[in-house]
Amino acid sequence: MPLTDVALRTLVATGKHFDGGGLYLEITAAGGRYWRMKYRFQGRESRLAFGVHPEVSLKAARQKREDARRLLAEGKNPGDVRRQTKRDTLHRQEEAARAIAGLPPMDSFEAVGREWLSAVQKYKVSLGHVSRTESRLALHIFPWIGKRPLSTLTAPDLLECLRRVESSGRIETAHKVKQACGQIFRYGVATGRCLHNPAADLSDALRPIVTTHRAAIVDPTRVGELMRAINGYQGHMTTRVALLLCAYLFQRPGEIRGAEWNEIDLDASTFTIKSARMKRSLQGKATGAPHVVPLSQQAAALLRDLHPLTGQGRLVFPGLRSRDRPISDMTLNAALRRLGFGPDDMTAHGFRAMARTLLHERLNVTPDVIEAQLAHAVPDALGRAYNRTEFLDQRRKMMQDWADYLDRLRLGRKSRQQ
Repeated sequence: MPLTDVALRTLVATGKHFDGGGLYLEITAAGGRYWRMKYRFQGRESRLAFGVHPEVSLKAARQKREDARRLLAEGKNPGDVRRQTKRDTLHRQEEAARAIAGLPPMDSFEAVGREWLSAVQKYKVSLGHVSRTESRLALHIFPWIGKRPLSTLTAPDLLECLRRVESSGRIETAHKVKQACGQIFRYGVATGRCLHNPAADLSDALRPIVTTHRAAIVDPTRVGELMRAINGYQGHMTTRVALLLCAYLFQRPGEIRGAEWNEIDLDASTFTIKSARMKRSLQGKATGAPHVVPLSQQAAALLRDLHPLTGQGRLVFPGLRSRDRPISDMTLNAALRRLGFGPDDMTAHGFRAMARTLLHERLNVTPDVIEAQLAHAVPDALGRAYNRTEFLDQRRKMMQDWADYLDRLRLGRKSRQQ
């Protein structure tokens, strides 16, 4: 028999009390009174909860039942409709909260882009790389298309932003921004926020990058002039020693500038650069082996002379303003300018190209040994996995031969290699 309001006021027996059409009131042993509806959809039995009696009256419960039966007649699952309605409500509430907080809409290009940066990119590359990528996106992309849903963006939309960067002459930046956008769209496809990566359609839409190498002196006579100039540098001692070690060791300027005294073993004549300071992927920094640099007699002597000045601190080349931060790359390049070597002549990074060229062409050192000293990655993945050869003995001899060669050039002495 259908339930009535009068019967419901006196009904206390535990169990299910049916009203018809699948609707029933379930009374629990603890005294709870819950409206439920039992129904079948595509052959499977399911239930809906309509609330608690008496807060939800018999009339209201019956109306909910009729609404659910109408959805069933339309071929819809009332449970699915209810869950989707809840999701939509939560989505609207979250969007309103984001708008109040000044955040971009959910599933917008900016929201997905920032999610990709924090959920994926920061675990693959260095924090500096992440910061640079975020800055480029914030400057060149987010202000124009950042608020739009990712799924609505097209290749022309993205190209319009990239053309703006390209027209300012920053061709390489435009390509880097396109690459980052492509990764965001691929992440959006993977997480169901869009179906297509429009950046992939722009492979031939931008002007190509014209590769320019960092300036480096590779003529032996001019190398001699450079070494004489550095040797006579009248500025701060740390700058002079840093420049000389750039020449003698030809490591990356950041690896020289950031050298720590605990990486220097003067007794063993080695400079062991920590993996975290090397130019590697985030995983490579965390799991890679340190890079051992043999010290020539000249390099070791320079470090012994410098130790009384900076050896009480952590850094070999601390900055003048803070002992906790190394001298900057600008410091080294500015010193080269003061010595008369302009940006088109020589840079701090150019010592690597100088050594790479002259070691092979003048001292006849095999490229594999030079590349090992430069800490260049083996080109193929299989080689990186299995090549554990460091050529340490060969590199030790090479580094001494190189330092002696630079000294001969500095003194203006001729040799067969020159």
